[in-house]
Amino acid sequence: MATLKDLGEYLDLSVTQVSRALNGHSDVNEKTRLRVQQAAKKLNYSPNIAARNLVSGRSGVIGLVSRVPVGEASDNYLDVIVGLSAQFAKHNRQFIIHIIDKNEDEIEAYRKLVNSGAIDGFVIVESIINDPRIAFLQEKSFPFVVHGRTPNENNFPYFDIDNYGVAYSLTEHLIKLGHKHIALINGLEGSCYSAARLKGYQAALAADRLPFYPHLLRSGGMYESLGVVSTVQLLTHTEIKPTAIIAGNILIARGVYKALDALKLDIPQHISVVAHDDVLPRFRASAFYPALTVTRSALENSWGPLAEYLCGSIDGMPLKNLQQVAPFEFMTRASTAAVNNTKL
Repeated sequence: MATLKDLGEYLDLSVTQVSRALNGHSDVNEKTRLRVQQAAKKLNYSPNIAARNLVSGRSGVIGLVSRVPVGEASDNYLDVIVGLSAQFAKHNRQFIIHIIDKNEDEIEAYRKLVNSGAIDGFVIVESIINDPRIAFLQEKSFPFVVHGRTPNENNFPYFDIDNYGVAYSLTEHLIKLGHKHIALINGLEGSCYSAARLKGYQAALAADRLPFYPHLLRSGGMYESLGVVSTVQLLTHTEIKPTAIIAGNILIARGVYKALDALKLDIPQHISVVAHDDVLPRFRASAFYPALTVTRSALENSWGPLAEYLCGSIDGMPLKNLQQVAPFEFMTRASTAAVNNTKL
């Protein structure tokens, strides 16, 4: 099996140059990096991870602190863990989950892990406004990457989608069909993506000089049950009822469909429905009946950049190379139509 010395002799480069190229250091130009990677593959080079970690003083371990998922929250938990673990493995890093119970102090768990020296960096998911995890790790100057941005200065590595644009586009689409009373079933209050989507929704209404009705906003865990309960409330307990509903994700949309079916209301004849589609493995928006109009951005596309950006941060890459806001697609299907002014 080839060594760093073998690669260096083959390429006429120093061992240091080869090592820095393989580890993605920013002072290695792209042409050299590509040459080294190709040679490593050709010569069947495999890094001695234990030796590399001993020299660097790192553990080679990435952590995610999480509470035990319960109920519907566990549905997609495995997808997240498997996706992240597979991507960090490509960077020769181990990925571990540190589970804490519902009564354990989360920041204290981070403090113990940081002080242990057993973790090189953390992945933070489901970021919230004024997130104490971000504040703690920044105070400690400890590497981390965030799935999402905050409304504050984002001077840390992150991967996000344009959540403001998602909500603006869905709302604008419904407005163009003549809808003026549009409900938004959003994620948890205080979460960064929910705050961005609320702003996008309100901005689209304001752009067409339509009022924002607070009673047409619902928030909660992004599960099917929220869609069911919210839809029933919106259509049975409000004086101004919506003619269209924006669901925060596919699971909520499933609940909306179930509730409308129980209320004997047709989609889109009585109610138009749209959603954001994270492209979850078990649910296809095109398989809804009628097929669901969506903004679309696969959640699984975030795992690779999150792993790349955290590893890059640990290796000292510039912050400007460790941040991304990904685009989304808009897919018009059969779940929306011009507003029907018949009273519900």
